[in-house]
Amino acid sequence: MTVAIISHSDCLKHEMQEGHPECPERLSAIQDQLFASGIDGFLQHVDAPLAKHHQLELAHDSAYIDSIFDNAPTEGLYHVDPDTWMGKHTLAAALRAAGAVIEATDRVITGQNERAFCNVRPPGHHAEHDQGMGFCFFNNIVIGALHAIEHYGLSKVAVVDFDVHHGNGSEDIIGDNPHILYCSTYQDQLYPGDTGDSREGLVTNVPLKAGAGSREFRDAVTNHWLPALREFQPEIIFISAGFDAHIEDDMAQLELFDGDYVWVSRELGKVADEYAEGRIVSALEGGYILSALGRSAVAHIKSLMRI
Repeated sequence: MTVAIISHSDCLKHEMQEGHPECPERLSAIQDQLFASGIDGFLQHVDAPLAKHHQLELAHDSAYIDSIFDNAPTEGLYHVDPDTWMGKHTLAAALRAAGAVIEATDRVITGQNERAFCNVRPPGHHAEHDQGMGFCFFNNIVIGALHAIEHYGLSKVAVVDFDVHHGNGSEDIIGDNPHILYCSTYQDQLYPGDTGDSREGLVTNVPLKAGAGSREFRDAVTNHWLPALREFQPEIIFISAGFDAHIEDDMAQLELFDGDYVWVSRELGKVADEYAEGRIVSALEGGYILSALGRSAVAHIKSLMRI
């Protein structure tokens, strides 16, 4: 079954400031590598719709959503936090990013595609219930997970996050929801600080020390994520796919390689095949060195395609 890749040109228009690492070229780097790899033509390309207000409310406070709409500038920048700014194209991009994950969820659950990757920005996993931060405005992946529960009645949804930063927003929104298992690896004490809080059966956080590499990462997934996932038996897996733990990415000090993203994607695919009819929805989070980002994302997509 064809893997969908969901994106939109609006996601290329969102800009915060010249030189900001969360830049439009991130999406182009992935698309260029898809062409270069020869797999682009084997993917089903889908335009991301705009997320609707009531869909955003699955994860976010209504007043916070209104504040994003009300403060969206027509010129200049509006500061949501010290490193997260809205320009005149940001709102449309953020709505497309959330809408992409909703569309992916619909397509995967209804059987149009077995798996989907959302090549979108801005990212989402730092966005909390009532606060945007860390380059994020709406929590794309958690909106999709809650949509799966609310719209389709799924009772066991897994959200896994291999971004180098802890997904504080995802954990904040998921809270003690008994229908969602959250598994995360991240560099300890990196942005946004000491926010990880493992709760047995609901959250499996595995902080890794600066300088940790492939072995430590794979041990964390093997010894913590996979047992938790198999005990939970998810009906669908959502992936916050950040590639900023790559050794070439200078925003952090974990030392992963392209092959580590292949390995973790395949291991998650095995769990999806065991319990979730193969269903995976993945969305781009971090990754800021363009060459490493493009290669790693395409390695991940190939694994979703089973190649």
